[in-house]
Amino acid sequence: MNTATGRRSAIRTTITLIILLACSFGFGCQDVATSWEEAWSPDGLWLDAARSQQWGGPGTAYDATSVYLKWVKGSQPPVLVMAFSHQYATMNLKMNWLTPTHLEVAYGPSAKPADHVTLDFQAIKCGGIDISVRDLSKDTANPSHK
Repeated sequence: MNTATGRRSAIRTTITLIILLACSFGFGCQDVATSWEEAWSPDGLWLDAARSQQWGGPGTAYDATSVYLKWVKGSQPPVLVMAFSHQYATMNLKMNWLTPTHLEVAYGPSAKPADHVTLDFQAIKCGGIDISVRDLSKDTANPSHK
């Protein structure tokens, strides 16, 4: 076998592997999945929406869910009122309008055995809407207003 041909072949193989690794790393850090859930207030003036996102990649994997409120009569963008981090792509989340001015968000881990959900941010009021939260894993109410 010719050593020059063997070297060129080894160099081509190395370059091909580097390109494949670079491409897979670039694609692995992309936003993998996004899902939405929405609920209207009883008077139809507010829309709450939850967005779950999952990112993947070496050392950058992360799952998060954000809850937003949007006043449908105005042109303002939705306002972040709650943020969660969790260990799997989905979490147990229920949004319930108790009255036209009171939104309750109940949350808990998914059905996965080692799942853990952390409430990272919570607004207690937005545009006259009271926002309360309930941790389903503890099954206790935690009203954010009195």
